[in-house]
Parts: sequence; structure tokens; C-alpha cells
Amino acid sequence: HVQLVESGGGSVQAGGSLRLSCAASGYTYNRNCMAWFRQAPGKEREGVAALDSGGRTNYANGVKGRFTISKDNAENTLYLQMNMLKPEDTAMYYCAATRGMAWPVPPLVRNWYGYWGQGTQVTVS
Repeated sequence: HVQLVESGGGSVQAGGSLRLSCAASGYTYNRNCMAWFRQAPGKEREGVAALDSGGRTNYANGVKGRFTISKDNAENTLYLQMNMLKPEDTAMYYCAATRGMAWPVPPLVRNWYGYWGQGTQVTVS
């Protein structure tokens, strides 16, 4: 039974930083992809950043240079460090995971991921 639990969301002023965490349990696939998605009110859920078990990353254009995805394999925890936050980053952020890998980079496609957390809210004002 795979469970993903996000934490670290909150309210921050523009230009500030937050670090999101996603604790994964029951998820022990050697070849895997994990990602962060976000969904703002009235908008589609969009991919933000992805990381695969080979260490390859993929970022949405709007967050490149500001966000960094990483993982602590010992703790089985995925992170998203968000710097220089903007009001347009305001959204519910979701952790996602799947078995397997893709080429050439882990996808930012919602349907690729089969496991999802409940989300953590990020508000930038």
C-alpha cells in the first residue's frame, strides 16, 4: 500500500522561500519516478518538477532556476525547494509517484503517475 504525505506548505510573501516534503511509504521500486504537481483554483493540474531513480530531473519552464527537486533515499522523502516565490506560484501542491522510468527525462504528465498525495497549500502574496 503506497502512501504519499506532503507537508511544508504555507503562506509566504513574494520573493520568499518554502520547502515542501513528501514522505513515501510502501514505495520501494528500484526504477521509479517521483514528481511535484500543482493546481490553482479553476486551472488544470500541471507538472512542476520530476526526479527519477537515475537522478535525472525535469522542470517546468516557469520554475527553472527557482525550484529544486531532490530526494533523501534513506528517508524515502521527496523535497521541493522553492525560492523567489511569485504570486502565480499559489496553488495546491501534490506529490506523485510511479513505478518505472521514462526517456529522456521523467515526465511532467499527470497520467504517467499512479500514486498521489493529498496536497499541501502554498499561498504567495
